[in-house]
Amino acid sequence: MIYTVTFNPALDYVVRLEELQNGAINRTKKEAVFYGGKGINVSIILKNLGVKSIALGFVAGFTGKAIEDGVNQTGVETDFIHLNAGMSRINVKIKAEEETEINGQGPDIDDDALSQMFDKLSRLQDGDCLVLAGTIPAALPSDIYEKIMEELSDRKIDIVVDAAKDLLFNVLGYHPFLIKPNHYELGELFGVTITSDEEIEFYAGKLQELGARNVLVSMAEAGSLFLSENGDVYRMEAPKGEVINSVGAGDSMLAGFIASYCEEHSYIDALQLGTAAGSATAFSEDLASGEKIRRIYHDIKERKGCK
Repeated sequence: MIYTVTFNPALDYVVRLEELQNGAINRTKKEAVFYGGKGINVSIILKNLGVKSIALGFVAGFTGKAIEDGVNQTGVETDFIHLNAGMSRINVKIKAEEETEINGQGPDIDDDALSQMFDKLSRLQDGDCLVLAGTIPAALPSDIYEKIMEELSDRKIDIVVDAAKDLLFNVLGYHPFLIKPNHYELGELFGVTITSDEEIEFYAGKLQELGARNVLVSMAEAGSLFLSENGDVYRMEAPKGEVINSVGAGDSMLAGFIASYCEEHSYIDALQLGTAAGSATAFSEDLASGEKIRRIYHDIKERKGCK
């Protein structure tokens, strides 16, 4: 079974404007609400690809209920912990001549709620896959991902981490099965600006030296680069298309990779389906449908888009 954990889920309120004018009343052209959070996004794409997962996380208040109801309506099974105070965050994403985001803080997570999460994770079995994705609320200890991985270290569980900065860097000693920084986050980890595939391969290799088994680096419209624990390096070009929405594209890539690898155990196939899923979401208003992902995947397979 695949489990995803989203510590700080959100309602994403997306508005489109002709132009954002500071200090004035702005009228939207179009607006939509999505049930956000990196782990949740992974679970939704897995479901769209016909792969079952269970979404774990914390929800609070009326926004938390809306998130839970909305995710359940997508067909994803949830096992959220309900907090007694506060409310799940609302993220405002303004799409005008530029993209502007205002992200909420999220509720406090007390010790009792955190213990409930560890109790749920204690039930994972050998052969399961656990996805730890996204930021954590300020109320939680900064080493929460490390504590989870330490707790599960005596079991054969493939742990995937999609996070940035110290949250990612500090888990490497626990040898996660897969990490997925984007190329900006990869540069941040080492205090450099990355400008070439060679630099991506070099610094991704440094993450392997520090403990990561496999490293998938997403590069937006430039595609991706993957370093396997077997010593292989694969470069995948992204298919061409009109980018409509970048939100969730990286999460979709991760979900596509996991869906394929759990079934085929082939890194090349996993990278191809991951690239298809990430591109399909980028070419869609919302997270991509399974049909759209499969169509792009077959196009990638036909042109042998991996080297």
